[in-house]
Amino acid sequence: MMNAGWRMQAKLMHTMRGITLIELMIVVVIIGFMAVIAYPNYREFAARAKRNEARAALLQIATNQERFYLQNNTYTCDMTRLGFPVSDDFVTESGTYTVDISSCTADNFVAVADYIPTDSEEGKCNIFQINGRNVKTSLPDPPGDCWTRTR
Repeated sequence: MMNAGWRMQAKLMHTMRGITLIELMIVVVIIGFMAVIAYPNYREFAARAKRNEARAALLQIATNQERFYLQNNTYTCDMTRLGFPVSDDFVTESGTYTVDISSCTADNFVAVADYIPTDSEEGKCNIFQINGRNVKTSLPDPPGDCWTRTR
């Protein structure tokens, strides 16, 4: 009797060796569907993060310009006087936007973040601008304002 139980267990182990090709193909198809759904969402999330980085840099320039204006009664085009390590334009950490003060007078300034074409995001929020009156613009502006759009 003991020998028959052992044979039955050995036979079950012999028939259950692994997965079939059909099971493997089903898993590959499921992973493929998940990738097709997830990848575009990831790309959009990454693009929004890069745009947020450009907006944050411009808002930092605007804040520093206002501080400088309160102390000197004028705006400056020199980024080092605003606390940045470079005197001219700089590139954001992700390497996606070039940020610069394009013009300044005693009573106004215009700071610009310009997109560096590197991927499929070209044509969406390529240029962000802010001035001394806190007027924010972006070009081209797809459906919805690039400054306030979070989705």
